[in-house]
Amino acid sequence: MSKPVVAIVGRPNVGKSTLFNALAGARISIVEDTPGVTRDRIYADVSWLDKEFTMIDTGGIEPESKDLILSRMREQAQIAIDTADVILFLTDVRQGLVDSDSKVADMLRRSGKPVVLVVNKVDSFDKFMTDVYEFYNLGIGEPVPVSAASRLGIGDMLDKVTEFFPAKTEEMSDDDRPRVAIVGKPNVGKSSIINKLLGEERVIVSEVAGTTRDAIDTEVMHGGKEYIFIDTAGLRRKSKIKEELERYSIIRAVAAVERADVVLMVIDAVEGITEQDAKIAGIAHERGKGIIIVVNKWDAIEKNNKTTKEYEHKIRMILSYLSYAEIMYVSAKTGQRLPKLFDMIDVVIENQTLRVATGVLNEIMTEATALQQPPSDKGKRLKLFYITQVAVKPPTFVIFVNDTELMHFSYTRYLENKIREAFGFRGTSLKFFIRERKEK
Repeated sequence: MSKPVVAIVGRPNVGKSTLFNALAGARISIVEDTPGVTRDRIYADVSWLDKEFTMIDTGGIEPESKDLILSRMREQAQIAIDTADVILFLTDVRQGLVDSDSKVADMLRRSGKPVVLVVNKVDSFDKFMTDVYEFYNLGIGEPVPVSAASRLGIGDMLDKVTEFFPAKTEEMSDDDRPRVAIVGKPNVGKSSIINKLLGEERVIVSEVAGTTRDAIDTEVMHGGKEYIFIDTAGLRRKSKIKEELERYSIIRAVAAVERADVVLMVIDAVEGITEQDAKIAGIAHERGKGIIIVVNKWDAIEKNNKTTKEYEHKIRMILSYLSYAEIMYVSAKTGQRLPKLFDMIDVVIENQTLRVATGVLNEIMTEATALQQPPSDKGKRLKLFYITQVAVKPPTFVIFVNDTELMHFSYTRYLENKIREAFGFRGTSLKFFIRERKEK
């Protein structure tokens, strides 16, 4: 089951970034250090007690005029309404209740989405509580007083937020239909691909609004098997500002990827791969999803016998951390190779859920260490005792060693390559955890 999405909305200078960083803590800075993986502070994984969720900072309204502030706040609120399971509406006790707060509160109330009203900068409950009560006038429930800077009241706020998370029902966990998210920049042909797939198959079992967001979940039947396509395609931002568009498509991608098993990363063949493509692909990589890079509009490219090889080289250079991802060249316009997408999705899902026996893994590790001796430092050599697979989606392994400090990233990568040589794992990332065990 995917993690719920919580979005923070609020005026400039009410403390959104402070709250975001307080909740994200050190976790946001431990994002894998790979070129192209987004480091924009737009989203972070947060855990509270036994609950985990993805937090989105809809952020960045700093215009001059009050009219502009209100219009941008409305846009920001709309993103939150579209994307989030729960909206965290942040206000400022020191500035008090202002007109734009009331107007955005109206939008949020009408949306029907759960809203947690948070009043920030309450550094002393005794001193400010009478001012906090003023925010009851917004009519969206009880205001929760916090101080993001001093980390006061954060626990009460998170208790309130997690109350709105859906219960893990048996029905949800039994739904094993493959979930496929189509992500990418605006105008790369995401909706055209879905329409073509539907048109080819002539079967739309039903079209249901996304369970928690307005991204449409479309059920597609192919070869007697049902797939759920999560389409973020029809969502456009009115603003033409490039940075905002980019931020918006990344926010959409986080929400869609979170719910998917496999991600189709759509790239425009004519435009070529861009920095924003790399950011969106990085989201799927960080979350350990199956990934297929779909190069659309391939019919519009003049080709010779080297075109495909050269194009793949460019993709592999920019998305070096996605060396495991499959690449397909398609055309939504002509339908070229689109039916083969289903075969590739099946292959990737099979690899995402592949389990390797512990005995076999240890044979591979023993052979690998014989071929390339583990590293040593100051006379102490790394010893690898044992490897076992502990999870799937993505396949996750734990390696027990004598000293974690000696286990260099490059040697982990070497072992990963050996496991891939034996089992393929096409289209899926592999995760490794290194644990220390004393020698007997």
